[in-house]
Amino acid sequence: MSKKEIYRPNVAMIIVSHNYPQKKEIFIAQRNDLTDIWQFPQGGIDEGEEVKEALFREMEEEIGTLEAEIIAEYPEWISYDFPEKIAKKMKPYKGQTQRYFLMKLQDGAKIDLNTEHPEFVDYKFVSLEDVLSHTAHFKKPVYETVLNYFKKEGIL
Repeated sequence: MSKKEIYRPNVAMIIVSHNYPQKKEIFIAQRNDLTDIWQFPQGGIDEGEEVKEALFREMEEEIGTLEAEIIAEYPEWISYDFPEKIAKKMKPYKGQTQRYFLMKLQDGAKIDLNTEHPEFVDYKFVSLEDVLSHTAHFKKPVYETVLNYFKKEGIL
């Protein structure tokens, strides 16, 4: 089975506040199905859907806004495996392969977590240094890789 067949195609977004670049405040949201687990918004790419189309659809579905712009894109797909407990629910997928985007909220953008199918119960903006202390252990290596890339590029 090829990697494409077992890894779910996905988009993910690192969202900074409208105060960027003066302040590098990063949006994280608390999942509604896991206690005290925070993450970046993300979601699957539908069959035949373009990556950026999925990006904005997922943003609206998960945090209720389209009021953001793309600042940068991580240059390659990056994958992670689901923990066994999650993998059972996500069959036939072993994990996800993602395209990451750095997004900036527009001034006055309204976040609304009360979407049609809410995935999050809360959100906050944290410093770049604090992001990884809030996130799920199995996503940390990917988050760290992508954040370090954007830091190295001088945009985070």
